[in-house]
Amino acid sequence: MAISTALWSFALVVGLLTLTPGLDTALILRTSALGRRKRAFGVVLGIQSGTLVWGALTSLGVTALLTASHVAYEALRYAGAAYLLWMGGRMIISTLRGRVAEGAEVPGAEARALAPQGTDGLAAGWRQGALTNLLNPKMGVFYVAVLPQFIPAGAPHFATGLLLTGVHIVLGLLWSALLVAFAQVLRGWLQRPQARRLLDRITGTVIAGFGLRLAMSD
Repeated sequence: MAISTALWSFALVVGLLTLTPGLDTALILRTSALGRRKRAFGVVLGIQSGTLVWGALTSLGVTALLTASHVAYEALRYAGAAYLLWMGGRMIISTLRGRVAEGAEVPGAEARALAPQGTDGLAAGWRQGALTNLLNPKMGVFYVAVLPQFIPAGAPHFATGLLLTGVHIVLGLLWSALLVAFAQVLRGWLQRPQARRLLDRITGTVIAGFGLRLAMSD
């Protein structure tokens, strides 16, 4: 298989994966729809940083431990599930107390003033996106199972693996940019506190649901 064929074939596979609604989509839409564009782009960069790490580790053969070691996979799985349950539960509980998580209920400059220092920045978003991605062991298992299939015989394993991962990252960035732009359409509706609470309840339930599914999956 030629390298060009490998790139196009891999792009098709990960493109379909990228377009499939999931945890990343919910997180990006929720953050951006609340008017936190800088944090939303931080979440996007964090998610793609996690993808780069998984791709690099797979290319080095390190993440094969996740499929070879049941203990390693279980430890990462429960850590990821706990993080998702904490994040989703935090969103839901904050709305039951009559406010949206992290001071988002007050519009404009007042929301930024009431929010904890740094919660709306790139760094905070990057941490959230990176943790969400890196604590998902299924990303590692996916890369271990799929990435080697698209590396042509005789090609440098590490360099080609990073090149394929780069294709995934580019597609992810393009799709995420569209999600951020689309979410801006919702901002007028989200000026109402009830709408913001509804969004956080839906997103928190989705994220906690992913955590439960991860904890209970085999």
